[in-house]
Amino acid sequence: MAKTLPAARPQCAHFSSGPCAKRPGWNLQALDDAPLGRSHRAKIGKAKLKEAIDLTREVLRVPADYRIGIVPASDTGAVEMVLWSMLGARGVDMLAWESFGEGWVTDVVKQLKLTDARVIKAPYGELPDLGGVDTRTRDVVFTWNGTTSGVRVPNADWIAADREGVVICDATSAAFAQDLDWAKLDVVTFSWQKVLGGEAAHGMLILSPRAVGRLETYTPAWPLPKIFRMTKGGKLIEGIFEGETINTPSMLCVEDYIDALVWARDLGGLPALRAKADANARVLFDWVEKTPWVANLARDPATRSNTSVCLSIVDPDVVAKGPEAVAAVAKGIVSALDKEGVAYDIGAYRDAPPGLRIWCGATVEAADLEALTAWLDWAFAAEKAKLAAAA
Repeated sequence: MAKTLPAARPQCAHFSSGPCAKRPGWNLQALDDAPLGRSHRAKIGKAKLKEAIDLTREVLRVPADYRIGIVPASDTGAVEMVLWSMLGARGVDMLAWESFGEGWVTDVVKQLKLTDARVIKAPYGELPDLGGVDTRTRDVVFTWNGTTSGVRVPNADWIAADREGVVICDATSAAFAQDLDWAKLDVVTFSWQKVLGGEAAHGMLILSPRAVGRLETYTPAWPLPKIFRMTKGGKLIEGIFEGETINTPSMLCVEDYIDALVWARDLGGLPALRAKADANARVLFDWVEKTPWVANLARDPATRSNTSVCLSIVDPDVVAKGPEAVAAVAKGIVSALDKEGVAYDIGAYRDAPPGLRIWCGATVEAADLEALTAWLDWAFAAEKAKLAAAA
């Protein structure tokens, strides 16, 4: 390793893209009010779940006529519920430009086996041609923020206001950091462990009146497991969206989510969360601009994520040695910074191109990102020197 270590260390080394860093100042005492050992169906349990739903509506500015429910199995569970319950009524356009979007394509094409599913893809670092998506007559499934590529949609202008189908949006790395255009979205899903740094295993499902209408008028051709069922007798099970969860939630995790929501509200709500994530990402973007060995995986600045910032190693000497060398250097940087205790879990997602992925959501501090950049330079220099010595 290089002899001279950077002078400043991040106060918090948690830069994972999920589960993400806890809010600043968090400690276990924040959970003292959790009704542990009590039923989630008891008055106190239902009140806590309703509080989580109400705070979600307040902070995210969800329209009053949209339903908000707490569901099992994180964001994945929320997305699967709607894919299996709502698709098949008409053709669907599936968008994919990173790993999780690809996962939804697999479910729809290979598991549900929908014959009228049109797949519109783009490689890592790019968006598909949004102008080619039929948002007026077909259903649409897409991720707002591609967590594993660092590419997000810049807005929802490409979605038709007079649409006949439903638009299903996986927003797990966008909610609480980016502006979601509710008028253009019929289903929105996310998980607690992303932008607010909550605990895992619980997902959020938000439905527009149009989505509720689909659920109440359409019955899919395949059987639905109990955990996916949102209607009974042709009517929405309203209890799901009032704190009566489908299965038993962790009241400890619920309390932690409430704590994060209160922190977000007191910080200034969505505008403040978005501004903080923007400022955090700007630290990395500015560093990348002046650093020749690294580049943003997202090529178009308008589509760059302000939460999951994905970086590629582009140093010509390393690139000239081939993809294996690039991957080795990236792995070496991740390992060195983990060993030093200055950055945990910053490797690129396993299906993504080799590189780095650094979380910049509002629970991360800009000063820690500033300190991290010097360590990234230090670790890269050391790994490049090792590569040269081995030649």
